[in-house]
Amino acid sequence: MERSLRVGGLNVRYLEDGEGAPVILLHGASLGSSADVWTRNLPALAAQRLRVIAPDLPGFGDSDNPQDHSVAYRRRFVPAFMDALDIPRASLIGHSQSGRVAVDLALEAPQRIAKVVVLGTNSLLPPLPGNSEAAADGEEGANSEPTLEESRRLLESNLFHRDLATEEAVVLRHRMSLGKNFEAFAARKSSRGAKADKGGEPPWLRLARCPVPLLLLYGEQDRGQAARRAALAKELSPQLDLRLLPRCAHLVQWDAADAFAELAGRFLAGD
Repeated sequence: MERSLRVGGLNVRYLEDGEGAPVILLHGASLGSSADVWTRNLPALAAQRLRVIAPDLPGFGDSDNPQDHSVAYRRRFVPAFMDALDIPRASLIGHSQSGRVAVDLALEAPQRIAKVVVLGTNSLLPPLPGNSEAAADGEEGANSEPTLEESRRLLESNLFHRDLATEEAVVLRHRMSLGKNFEAFAARKSSRGAKADKGGEPPWLRLARCPVPLLLLYGEQDRGQAARRAALAKELSPQLDLRLLPRCAHLVQWDAADAFAELAGRFLAGD
């Protein structure tokens, strides 16, 4: 399942399973995130006759660090990764910050994106009355390389079922938080600066214009009052296919692995 290839001069590690319609799974931007957040989901999705491919995005996991650490670069990386795999069109699953990347790509290049599944992306939910801005997407991490215990706490903070933060999972998350990955995380923090769409249309308003089929999944116990904001999103845009999953926090694909595989798999495999 573990493979690598060159994309734009970088060595990129990715996980792959199954055969059928291609689906690219994009992890979030928290320190320690990598393609490994999808390992428990790949077999179940592949069983839906899907070819599921989860890369370590540049600057994460075992992929090389890029020179450009912006979200815009990661958005450009996705079609380049598809080209390297000779995939002209694919569906996308984006967790946290990558959910917005997936939606933006669908808006910009619908000829390349078949369907989109969004998991726990805060910036795609409207703010509650009295709040001027929606919550930002997760880029959690410390100002220095974390200890093993700090990696444990960070992982547990994203879970409703904290027992899923096993020793093996914590050790892996910690390894993916050190060295060149921490350097990339620090570079992302320093390069955030002004947002490309600051002062423009809020990201959540663009959902109604998404030109490809769209499924949004959020945990009822996710941060940023996600449940209340998801209810508001449905009130403002009743046509949205938006589901709230109980007993589930930010790592939707861990806390609600079975429900995620069933809902996303059926949505992606259907006509």
